[in-house]
Amino acid sequence: MLNEQIGRATRDAAVDGLTRLVGNDEVELKLLAPAGVLDQLRQAPAITRRARNAGVARRLDAVYYDTQDRTLFSHGMSLRVRRNGSRYVQTLKRDPVQGHPFARGEWETSVDSVAPDLALLPVPEIGAPLDQLTADALEPVFTTKVRRRTLRLDHLGAVVEVAFDEGSIETGGRCEPVTEIELELKSGGPRALYELGIELLEIAPLRIGTQSKADRGYQLAFDLTPKAMKATTQAITAEHTVDDIIGLLLGTCQHQLLANQTVAEGGRDPEGVHQMRVALRRFRTACALLHRELGAPALQAFSAEGKWLAKLLGAARDWDVFITETLSRPSQALTSEVDFDGLRQAAEPHRRVAYAAVREALASQRYNRFQLSLSLWSESRGWRNELETGSLAILLEPAPAFAGRVLTRLHHKALKRGADFRNLRPEGRHQVRIALKKLRYAMYFFQGLHGENDEARDYHRCLAKLQDALGHDNDASMTWPFLCALARDPVTPEVQRTIGAVMGWQARDRVETATTLRKHWRRFKGMAPFWPR
Repeated sequence: MLNEQIGRATRDAAVDGLTRLVGNDEVELKLLAPAGVLDQLRQAPAITRRARNAGVARRLDAVYYDTQDRTLFSHGMSLRVRRNGSRYVQTLKRDPVQGHPFARGEWETSVDSVAPDLALLPVPEIGAPLDQLTADALEPVFTTKVRRRTLRLDHLGAVVEVAFDEGSIETGGRCEPVTEIELELKSGGPRALYELGIELLEIAPLRIGTQSKADRGYQLAFDLTPKAMKATTQAITAEHTVDDIIGLLLGTCQHQLLANQTVAEGGRDPEGVHQMRVALRRFRTACALLHRELGAPALQAFSAEGKWLAKLLGAARDWDVFITETLSRPSQALTSEVDFDGLRQAAEPHRRVAYAAVREALASQRYNRFQLSLSLWSESRGWRNELETGSLAILLEPAPAFAGRVLTRLHHKALKRGADFRNLRPEGRHQVRIALKKLRYAMYFFQGLHGENDEARDYHRCLAKLQDALGHDNDASMTWPFLCALARDPVTPEVQRTIGAVMGWQARDRVETATTLRKHWRRFKGMAPFWPR
């Protein structure tokens, strides 16, 4: 009986997944390739043994349109008209579907010329801002010129169109090269994309592309820099089961991780690395709480890969915090006595080395395989194959019961870590901080189950204040090795004095914050959980 229920849940989830992702949604995996490897990849057995035909070569020229104030772009949309031989096709795309980083909304119609015709699009279905625009408000923004070779593959019961693209994005006399592979799902399940992508990683040093040609075109046309993306509220409701929760948690964490990849690689905005680290902490929290309940071995393996990446990102983030935040308060108070600008300059080479390691990691086969393997496991609901038959019942457990058990356990664990809080050493306080972070992430995971009320708001506020105080305390501990490393560098006597001043400032700061920390801990210790237990 239980296996029949799981089977029905599996079929229902598969149908629901296809309804969400097929319809007007394009499911596509983009892989960036080094110059000169596309011919090698086209002849790879992974492609040729599954190909239906020899493929078709085409020249595709496209014009992208928007209003003067970039209305479509600001709403996460792009509109192009592409010439394919004697035909013109207009395509409107929307940003990736939340929790499905490789799926975008897409609407396509034929038009008579290179000029767009909004009336031919299903405007009521698409909604804002298209329902407020007219074609005469649109103007060309940039163009793409691409030589494309396409062929269709049969794989795992799915049909995948593979496009090998070489060309350029052009605007205002500026040009950016394009060398990439697009794997687009035409029918069947998306796991076929990820298996094929993993095979191609073994042939050439490919990287997952998180930006569309439209994203790159806007950046080129307007000198824009990609923006970091914060975590979004989970869509978990009382109607969901544990089986649903696993896919939702892993999908949204991965979406945030990928959405910040380009920002982190650029290194111009520290928020990119920061949000990738947040995504990884959320991801590893989800893996830990799910592994404890389910015991699926893959969750431990994915968490280990997340830990590897988090360590590399952590070095870059620590230098960002040191340069932009740690030095800000003492530099305002001691500006005339010490050389803070010199200290920041001395720290900058360390920061550059850390960011170089981040870029190397994000371009590595290990990172890209991790992302594709996670997508494959999530889309195929691989956890079902790893559970013992007697453990399958938990997959049908309602979300509220599961959430209550998880949150209660994490709350008690935090209290246990904080026992004898007054006498805890820095490492002990750091462990309390980690336990509280896991609790807070889990609360956000299940926020949709509990809603907003005074009791929940008070608990969240109390926890946030305690976390902030512990974070400030931990920053002082983490800064000491950085200051010691800088002191060993060949810096000026003025910078050496500044290092000593910061050490003294932080020692005084920790004494002052000790009382505040104890006050916040006592308040949290007295808080009653707001969720049903």
